[in-house]
Amino acid sequence: MTHFSLSGWRFHVLLLIILLSALGYLAFSLWAGWHEVVEAIIRVGYIGTAVALALSLVNYGLRFVRWQKYLSLLGHNIYSPESLRIYIGGFGLTILPGKAGEAIRSVFLKKHGVSYPESLAAFFAEHFTNLIVMLLLVAVGLWVYPKAQPIVVILAFMIFAVLIALQQRKLLIKLKSFVQTRFPQKVGGLFGHGVEIVLHSGRCFSLPMLFYGITLGLFAWGAEGLAFYYIMEVLGTDLTLPVALFIYAFSMLVGALSFLPGGLGGAEATMVALLMLNHVAQPQAVAATILIRLATLWFAVLLGLIALALPERKVHT
Repeated sequence: MTHFSLSGWRFHVLLLIILLSALGYLAFSLWAGWHEVVEAIIRVGYIGTAVALALSLVNYGLRFVRWQKYLSLLGHNIYSPESLRIYIGGFGLTILPGKAGEAIRSVFLKKHGVSYPESLAAFFAEHFTNLIVMLLLVAVGLWVYPKAQPIVVILAFMIFAVLIALQQRKLLIKLKSFVQTRFPQKVGGLFGHGVEIVLHSGRCFSLPMLFYGITLGLFAWGAEGLAFYYIMEVLGTDLTLPVALFIYAFSMLVGALSFLPGGLGGAEATMVALLMLNHVAQPQAVAATILIRLATLWFAVLLGLIALALPERKVHT
């Protein structure tokens, strides 16, 4: 049986981040007006929270289906219960610096014959597809504003250009050879590993698979966006679904680009600011932000830690 021991520096860093996050949410609440924030959270209640958690489970489930497909395209058919444990376990450490959650996934998958370049290729394919999905959800919200429509067109062009570049295998191999022969060994080696990962991931970006991955991603992240919209509806705001999807997706993008563990701080600040710009009262904006982050990020972390504590699941013969 294989267990992951959360000890040493990982345990202390995890505790520190949880403590700082709790203090941050408390400061958020005090800033917005403690009584009003608590009142808004109570208004959402157990049913509203349960709906948000259920939609988060939809997100995780659909993304796991896509993850399994990526591994299959790379030539690996991992026993589904064990693969699910590994995939969900990756969420447990997403709030640690350095993408430790994804690193743990690669370590566990190595025991099942998946090389590090292959598992990292699946990781790259998943997160790049997630980026496309988030940009599409942002575009849905931006399109209602005529002045923002050129931005949507530019984003679409950039995505298309990157996807075309990822399919240029011969060019990538030549570029790898050029860098390895013209640059220092460490730089060439690092760049070579990066190109190898991109080449592996190319199988995940063939047209049928690309559409499949984006479609699953839209339903997956759309489910969490819908949870956010539902919370805003319960709180009595008049946000439309496209605007709610835009606020949620854009906040997640800012959080990801902040390079902070789990997007902590950046995502919350962006979400509150955008809600207030859309005439949502400050206490309701803070309450909704806290609730959606608990139902998405922190729910995933909890499930991930449980998964890491479970023993390895093997095929019964």
